[in-house]
Amino acid sequence: MKVKVCVVSAGLGLMAAALGVVQQAWATLGGSADSVATDRKALSAVQRATTVKPGYTVQEIISDATHVREYVSLEGIVFAIAWNGFMPPDLTKLLGSYAAEYQQALQNTPRQTGVRHQHVQGKRVIVEKWGHMRNLQGRAYVPVLVPSGVSLDDIK
Repeated sequence: MKVKVCVVSAGLGLMAAALGVVQQAWATLGGSADSVATDRKALSAVQRATTVKPGYTVQEIISDATHVREYVSLEGIVFAIAWNGFMPPDLTKLLGSYAAEYQQALQNTPRQTGVRHQHVQGKRVIVEKWGHMRNLQGRAYVPVLVPSGVSLDDIK
């Protein structure tokens, strides 16, 4: 019996480690576009489409719970990320170096009861979340990284 318990414990430990790697695999805001392919593999997600727009590219990946769109400038920098799905992605991982700024701005943003839209603005990053159960949506972007001529309405 002890052998089975050890095997099960080892298996659970490996699964937890793998999940930790998956959670850390999201492309980070302001980071390189190279991480999009890594995201797809690590999440066991499917690359749905790559859409070329004037001034940027949108790379879409879908996992079981979330559909993520990563907006990449012609210089290869992720300037925005949008999502929708059953659950939001881990923003700490998505925001990368902007995560601490977001957390600070979130603490300073007053909560409004009954409002389903949240707008959190830091010094360099803006995060918006909205939706309802089974249809959670949001976007995060760095205004100074948004290419000239790209409308914020395009980030959705």
